Amino acid sequence: MAGKLTAQGTGVLLVTANVGSLFEDPENLQKTWLREFYQAVHTYKPHFIAIHCQEVGGKNYEESMTHVDNFVKELLSSDAMKEYNKARIYLDENYKSQEHFTALGSCYFIHETLKNVQQFDFKAKKFKKVIGKEIYSDTLESTSMVEKEKFPQEYFPEMKRQFHTFDLVNIHLFHDASNLVAWEKSPSVYSGTRQKALGYVLDRITDQRYERVPYFVFGDFNFRLDSKQVIERLCSSATMQTVRAADTNEVDKLIFREVDNDRKVVLQLEKKLFNYINQDVFRENNGTQLLEFDKELSVYKERLHELEISFPPSYPYSEDASQGKQYMNTRCPAWCDRILMSASAKDLVLKPENEDKAVIYDNIGPNVCMGDHKPVFLSFRITAGAGKPNANKHKCCVVQ
Repeated sequence: MAGKLTAQGTGVLLVTANVGSLFEDPENLQKTWLREFYQAVHTYKPHFIAIHCQEVGGKNYEESMTHVDNFVKELLSSDAMKEYNKARIYLDENYKSQEHFTALGSCYFIHETLKNVQQFDFKAKKFKKVIGKEIYSDTLESTSMVEKEKFPQEYFPEMKRQFHTFDLVNIHLFHDASNLVAWEKSPSVYSGTRQKALGYVLDRITDQRYERVPYFVFGDFNFRLDSKQVIERLCSSATMQTVRAADTNEVDKLIFREVDNDRKVVLQLEKKLFNYINQDVFRENNGTQLLEFDKELSVYKERLHELEISFPPSYPYSEDASQGKQYMNTRCPAWCDRILMSASAKDLVLKPENEDKAVIYDNIGPNVCMGDHKPVFLSFRITAGAGKPNANKHKCCVVQ
């Protein structure tokens, strides 16, 4: 979106949130999630808010879509958001068309003090003024404010993916289907799949058909720690036992035991089990001692940039409403949810005139249950004269 910058600076709040869990338990998790989000809005007082959601509707889309509608209505009508008199909500709710369904949602809120805000119309190929609040749901093909394009089939031979182009990049990349497969080699086959897909998206963002401008890419990248290397570190003094399935002789589980101490189990690894003896290693100092194994972004270090991570791994948290800091024993905790940016966007965020305290990269709801993903946010200010004075035209995509 494009907006006139105020003399005092425009406050920006970017949030990425995999919200799948919220629609499984809306009574508890949704209320907590909204409360913590409103607190972030109150604390940072942004003029422009962008929320990129993944897994909108949860696992049972047909049953949960009514909860999605209620979630959006609450956002639009809450007292905490009453000063945001302009909004655009884009929800892909067309779950009956699995070939095209992405379960992605993007929500943009503009404060009443931010004047002359414009949004790019891809059909008319010009910017149009944003007035009032509008919701686009079911299929996103109905609006010219979104450009939709499918991933080439060879990127996901077993799954059909797509992306929609608009102001900011909402991205949801492929996960690790099996802990055992992820462990087999370094880097894992899943890391290679994500690398290929992300490269494709970056090429499209910088396509010569569009003006090259600053861009932010934020969503659930599903970036994982290098599984083989991190397990070798966590279980450096343990012995490994391989258990195979009786019928197929395929590896069913790996059990790592201490050499002494009654051969105590340190880690049990299965397709969807990562049961490590001491979760504190992922929480102490916010788990940052394990960032050396967070390597997937390094491939694109010349094209994508990120502020320093100082929050714990964002996934997979317990979905028990009473557990705010506990991880599930399903996957190795990792920083899946990120806010990345081009070099020119980083220059906007880290301007010399920006005091360090004005730029915050953190998570929302660190002490309460927010679902299996903690939302991650970036708060910063754009001062008058940064970039173009009246129209910072950002071209971005939504990817599933």
